[in-house]
Amino acid sequence: MTSRWELVVFDWDGTLMDSTAAITRAIQAACREVGVVEPAAAKASHVIGLGLVDALRHVAPDVPPEDYPRIAQAYRRHYFSQAEQLVLFDGVAPLLRELRERGMRLAVATGKSRTGLELALEQSGLRGLFDATRTADETASKPHPQMLLEIIDELVADGRTTLMIGDTTHDLQMARNAGTAAVGVSYGAHGRQELLRLEPLHVADSVAELRALLLAEHPAAPS
Repeated sequence: MTSRWELVVFDWDGTLMDSTAAITRAIQAACREVGVVEPAAAKASHVIGLGLVDALRHVAPDVPPEDYPRIAQAYRRHYFSQAEQLVLFDGVAPLLRELRERGMRLAVATGKSRTGLELALEQSGLRGLFDATRTADETASKPHPQMLLEIIDELVADGRTTLMIGDTTHDLQMARNAGTAAVGVSYGAHGRQELLRLEPLHVADSVAELRALLLAEHPAAPS
């Protein structure tokens, strides 16, 4: 990595928050509740990062489209019942504050709903750290580049100095579609080998490794 990043855009679930297992359980529980064949954990976790309706199309492809709202409602109930137990990955909050202190703009591009993201920002104590956020219910779902391009446009940023960070191939494909660089993290929903197939600049196996990568190019200002 040789460029200085002016804007760093983070995915939320599986990248900043340790929520992969909770989302997987909620998808499975919602399918059971409405009588849909329960997807295996690997299949349920693979769709994390997509907008909810897109995710349901993948895990329940044989269900009539008019039934998706019922599954989505059940998913939200099961997910939000676990929401207060969800925490950030260790080291995330200090990393974000360090990046802000060193002059980088920060944003979130997530498959969550706006309601879900606002709750997560409040519970995590990260409200106010991000210059822009986009959710899948207010713009196109990943891997379409729209949410990332909207953030870049809102912040008058340059795509060449924008870095997308995420734990899924959906995040990395969105970055590729938007023409921006990307870094994958392997501690979330998708594994290292899946991420490497999208040719990110790097795949970090921990928040500590991600921190070292990002801060190496952005030394603290002299005191």
